[in-house]
Amino acid sequence: MKKALLLLLAGSLSLFAYSDTDLDGVDDSVDKCPNTPITDIVDKNGCSIKSVIKEHHFDIIMGLAYSQYNYRLNDDSDTWTTSLQADWYYGNYSAQVVTSYYSTDGDGYDRDGMNDTTVAGYYTFKNVVPNLSVQVGAGVVLPTYDAEYDNNNADFIASLNGSYKMNDVNLFAGYSFTYVGDDDVGYTGTDGNRYEINYQNTNAFNLGAGYYFSPKLYASASYFYSDSIYEDVDAIENISLYGFYTLDANWFLTGNYAYGLSDTTSDHYFALRVGYYF
Repeated sequence: MKKALLLLLAGSLSLFAYSDTDLDGVDDSVDKCPNTPITDIVDKNGCSIKSVIKEHHFDIIMGLAYSQYNYRLNDDSDTWTTSLQADWYYGNYSAQVVTSYYSTDGDGYDRDGMNDTTVAGYYTFKNVVPNLSVQVGAGVVLPTYDAEYDNNNADFIASLNGSYKMNDVNLFAGYSFTYVGDDDVGYTGTDGNRYEINYQNTNAFNLGAGYYFSPKLYASASYFYSDSIYEDVDAIENISLYGFYTLDANWFLTGNYAYGLSDTTSDHYFALRVGYYF
């Protein structure tokens, strides 16, 4: 009986002797990194290996663009577009909202107003094979554009993009499908003739290559193709140059130039954007 009591007392003393203030599973007497967050995975010394809580990040990007073609009006025009974009990042997940305002000056007309607003979400599969990442996405295009015939409805987008990095070289390609929800309409022209506007779903793809000149500077060249949203209208085709420059830990600049390859594409397109990452 006395022996049993001694064993019980010894066990109790050993329990009270154990102390783990930061609850990381490592005794304070050998914990080389005290006060680690409870959400961290630690090594045998009590030092953090990684956190089970992923950080949220955001960015806000404002831009100004010029083109010589208005895709909505399907006509040549000098069009200036100011845009606002917001992105959210969490681990492999990301989401994006893009809205813009246009001002166009065409042959005998001037128009301005909101373009449609896009809301999309993405998931990235990193290192599907070494150095290859694949991103899938889905989104909705909200009808914030003031259509002349009151026929503008929501569109829906699905996308698939891939990126393969070899040292400082990056190869990429992407595909997207857009279900166009706008209503077909008929109207009488100023010449008295009857015309029809018929819409179609669109397929688009791009491919290109980029190079990291430094940790701050990245540039790429690519080819882009997309069906027009209008039936019996030539596809949109261009080649473009893109650049990304990091100013500091938060601020960055992007710029791109595109040269049109089809009659339904702006001969020249310029855009400059400034962003803040936090």
